[in-house]
Amino acid sequence: MTDTSPRATTLALLQRYYDAFNRGDWAGMLDCLSEEVAHDLNQGVREIGRPAFAAFLARMEACYRETLDPVVLMATDDGSRGAAEYVVHGQYIATDEGLPPANGQRYKLPGGAFFAVSDGRITRVSNYYNLEDWIDQVY
Repeated sequence: MTDTSPRATTLALLQRYYDAFNRGDWAGMLDCLSEEVAHDLNQGVREIGRPAFAAFLARMEACYRETLDPVVLMATDDGSRGAAEYVVHGQYIATDEGLPPANGQRYKLPGGAFFAVSDGRITRVSNYYNLEDWIDQVY
């Protein structure tokens, strides 16, 4: 029997989102988001909307190769909030604006994200990781 509780539905949505990330399936990730998704960048500004998120993904694709493993997902009973804890396994392939020069450095970094969910879509993504740790690894 399939669990159709709000919690299970949100966990399935978040799993779909991260499975798409690990495949490099940006359209699949965008399909999980509401049109007016709020994206809180780690130590950065909030961006609003799918087009802004798509631009973020294009920058990520140009500068980084990343997979997340393991990914541990959590959700509230009502399904309105979710969270993820993960380890990023990455390679810095092209210099990102304002960051150290890239030359293929590899890194491994714990991170996490918080989500708001409504009507079967992610309405907010807030990502967190230790930027100083990442900088230390790529220098």
